[in-house]
Amino acid sequence: MNLHRAARHLATALMLLPLLMLGGCRSEPILQTPVAAPLPPRVALVLGGGAARGFAHVGVIKMLESQGIVPDLIVGTSAGSVVGALYASGLNGFQLQEMTFDLDRKAFADWHWFGRGLLKGQALQDYVNKAVGGVRIEQLKKPFACVAAKLRTGEPVLFTTGDVGLAVRASSAIPGIFEPPVIDGEEYVDGGTVSPVPVRFAQALGAQVVIAVNVSASIDEEGDDSTLKSVLKTFNIMGHALSAAELPLADVVITPDVRDVGSADFDSKQRSILQGERAALAAVPAIKAAIAAKTLTR
Repeated sequence: MNLHRAARHLATALMLLPLLMLGGCRSEPILQTPVAAPLPPRVALVLGGGAARGFAHVGVIKMLESQGIVPDLIVGTSAGSVVGALYASGLNGFQLQEMTFDLDRKAFADWHWFGRGLLKGQALQDYVNKAVGGVRIEQLKKPFACVAAKLRTGEPVLFTTGDVGLAVRASSAIPGIFEPPVIDGEEYVDGGTVSPVPVRFAQALGAQVVIAVNVSASIDEEGDDSTLKSVLKTFNIMGHALSAAELPLADVVITPDVRDVGSADFDSKQRSILQGERAALAAVPAIKAAIAAKTLTR
C-alpha cells in the first residue's frame, strides 16, 4: 500500500510541477522598437518678379497642388509677392485662376501724374488687402514674406509682419512706374532691385528645399517701343545679373516659357498660366527627388 500511495503522490507532484514553475516566473513586458517616422523637410515656394508674366505663378501653384506638393513657406518679390500673398491667404490654384478672369491693368491704374511714379500704388494695396480678407501678414494661413528695398540706402528688407497690401505694394514698386510707398518713415522700391527671385531669403527663414519660379524674360525679348516698356526692359537688365547669382542656390528652378508675353501684357495671362502649368509638371520629378533626399528619420 505504501508503494501505491507513494506512486500516486509522485504522479500528482509531476502534474503540478509545470504550474509551480509558471507561478515562480516573473512576467516581463515585451518591448517593441518604435517605428521611425519620416520628418519631411521645410519646403519653400519662391516666386520671382516679372510684371504681367507673374500670372505664370498661378499655373505653377495649380500643378504643384495637383501633384500633392504643398509648400510650408511662400516668399515673393514684386509680381511674385502679389500671387504669393493671395496663395498664403488660403486661396488655392483654381481660385487664383478664377480671380485672373476679371483682372486687368485697370484694377491697379491709379494714375499719379504729378508724383514720383506714373501710378500711386494705393489701388494695388487695396486690392490685395481686400483679397486676403484684411488680415496681417502674420495672420495669413501660410507663412509668407516678401522682399523690397529701402530707397535711401538700397538695403533689402524682408517683410514678415504688418499690412499685407502695403508690403506687397512696396515689393512691387517698380521705380518710375509706382511711387515709392512709405513704411515707418522709409521709402521703398521694388524687391527686384535687390533680389528678383528671393532664394536666399527663403533659406534664411529655414527652408530646406527651395522651389524657385523664374518668370523673367531674356533681355532681347523685351520690346522697347514705349516709355513703359523701356523702363521695364532697363529693370529686367538689372535683374538678370542678380538672378544669375541667386538662382543656383535653389534646389529646383521652374522657368515657364513666357518669351512671347510682355511685361505689361495682361491680355496674355491665360497663356502665362498654361506655361506655368507645363513648366511645373516637367519639374515634378526633380521636386519630389529633392524632398525625398532631404527627408530625415526621427
